[in-house]
Amino acid sequence: MVAARLSERWGLSRAKDRYRGRLAEGKVGASRVAVLCPQTYMNDAGRSVGPARGALKVALEHVLVVHDEIDLAFGDVRTRLGGGLAGHNGLKSLKRELGSSEFMRVRVGVGRPASTDPEIVSAYVLGRFREPADEVDGLIDDACQAVERVVLGME
Repeated sequence: MVAARLSERWGLSRAKDRYRGRLAEGKVGASRVAVLCPQTYMNDAGRSVGPARGALKVALEHVLVVHDEIDLAFGDVRTRLGGGLAGHNGLKSLKRELGSSEFMRVRVGVGRPASTDPEIVSAYVLGRFREPADEVDGLIDDACQAVERVVLGME
């Protein structure tokens, strides 16, 4: 949802099927950007991001990953460089394929379900938002603003 909104806001090219994902490219200010939405399973996202990074010759310090974060309350958006993987299998895949976990992240808080049962947590993360549409829209907008601050060098 964040990627789609950013592509629209930035007026990027129509997304094409490349690198086992959907890739849109363009410029934001003076910066060349590429927005990649892996079409792999989330747990295997690195198999899309790694080859794209190599083909596009993107330095690791210019890779920015936007991901859900159940350890943050719904609506909380945080930016950080590197850090732990917190059991997030998609991040583990990215670390494996990128060779490091020292990439920039925009962590989008989706909250945690009341259970720790892996099946319930998985269904929660992969399911639709339960919050009102206007709150989801605000979360997406906040995440886009965080990405823009990083891309434009303001963070």
